Amino acid sequence: MTAWSYYIATLTVYFGVNVLSALSLNLQFGFAGVVNFGYILFQAVGAYIAAVVVLGPSSAFQQYVFGARLPFGVALLLATAAGAVLSFLIGLFSLRNIRRDYQAAILLIISLMATQVVQGYVPLFNGSNGVTGVPRPLSSLPLSLQGYQWSYAGWVLLVAALAFAFVTWLSRSPWGRALRALRDQEDAASAIGLNVTALRLQVFVIGGALAGLSGGLLVEYIGAWSPDAWGYAETFVIFTALFVGGIGNFRGAVLGVLLVPIIFLELPRFLPQVGYPGLMDSVEWIAIGAVWMLCLYVRPQGIVPERRNHAARTAAIEPVPGREHAEVA
Repeated sequence: MTAWSYYIATLTVYFGVNVLSALSLNLQFGFAGVVNFGYILFQAVGAYIAAVVVLGPSSAFQQYVFGARLPFGVALLLATAAGAVLSFLIGLFSLRNIRRDYQAAILLIISLMATQVVQGYVPLFNGSNGVTGVPRPLSSLPLSLQGYQWSYAGWVLLVAALAFAFVTWLSRSPWGRALRALRDQEDAASAIGLNVTALRLQVFVIGGALAGLSGGLLVEYIGAWSPDAWGYAETFVIFTALFVGGIGNFRGAVLGVLLVPIIFLELPRFLPQVGYPGLMDSVEWIAIGAVWMLCLYVRPQGIVPERRNHAARTAAIEPVPGREHAEVA
C-alpha cells in the first residue's frame, strides 16, 4: 500500500468523523442556539464505550469498566446511546432557565472536570494512559491493508451521509422550524406555546448521540483513546468550520469541515519546517483563530448562508355558488 493511498484514506475517515461532529454542533448551535463548548466530552464518552465493550475484560495491563467482546456494530450503537444518555443527564440541569452564555460556560467547565476525573480515576478508563488495543472492525474480511483502509473510509462516509439525510429531514420538519423560533425569538416561541426547555433538551440529546457515534467510529479506526485526545481545542476547530462554512446550513457545515480541519490543518505538513520543532503546530492554531475572526468580520454568515424556509402557500377556498347567500340569510 502506497503512503499516499494510506494518507488519503485516513483523511477520508477523519473527514467523515468531522462531518458528524459538524452536523451535531450545527443542529445544536446553528438551529437551536445551544452553545456546546463541551462537545468533545460527548464524543469521548462514545469512544470510550465503543472501546471497552470490544476489548474484553480488563487486565493488569489496562483497567476499565464494562469489559466485554461485542460486535463492532453493537459497540457503535452503545456509543451512540452513551452520547445521548450523557447529554440528557447534563442537559437536565445545564439547559434549564439559564442564559445561553452561562450554558456555554457550564458545558465547558463540565468537560474540563470530566477530563480530570478520567485522568485521576484509573479503574474508569485506564487513567491518563487511556485504552489501547481496540480490535479493527471488518478484520474478518479477506482484505489487504489498502482494501481495509478504503473499506472503512467508505463505511464512515456512508454513516455520515445517512446522518446528513437525517438532520436535513429534521431541520425541514415542523420540529426544525420550532428550533429556529427558539433560536431567534425565545420569548416569542414560549409565548405561542412552545416548550423551549424540552426543545433545547431534545436537540441537545440528538446532537450528543451523533457525537457519541463519531467517537465510536474514530476509536475503532485508530484503536486507542486517551484524555489527551479530547481537549477543548478540538471543539474549537469544529466551531471554526461551522462559521467558515455557514451556520444553520448543513451543506455549509460539510464545506467548512473540508476547508478547515482537512485542507487548512493539513497544509503545514507540506511546508518547510522553520524555527524550533513544534513551531508550525503552534502557528496553525493561531491561524485557525485568525481565520475565525476574519470570517466573523468579512462574512459572518459564512460561505454558504442559511437558506430561508418558505412555508407552502395555502390554496384559497372557493365559495360554493349560491352558498354565500344562504349563509347570509
